[in-house]
Amino acid sequence: MTEAPFLPRERLFKQQNYFQNLTKHTYLKGRYDVITSVAIPLALAASSMFMIGRGVYNMSHGIGKKE
Repeated sequence: MTEAPFLPRERLFKQQNYFQNLTKHTYLKGRYDVITSVAIPLALAASSMFMIGRGVYNMSHGIGKKE
């Protein structure tokens, strides 16, 4: 007794052909890989730089200091 294939054979060949012939980097080949590999780290870096800048500004101007 054999199991049914997970994907149809034609669709599997199509996906293999797509991923093997791409010229992009390996970590950007999937549909949502750009979001997880580029957009999220850029958003985290931008927000952390904003918070660090705001903290430096507040410290230099004495804003939020406890008496």
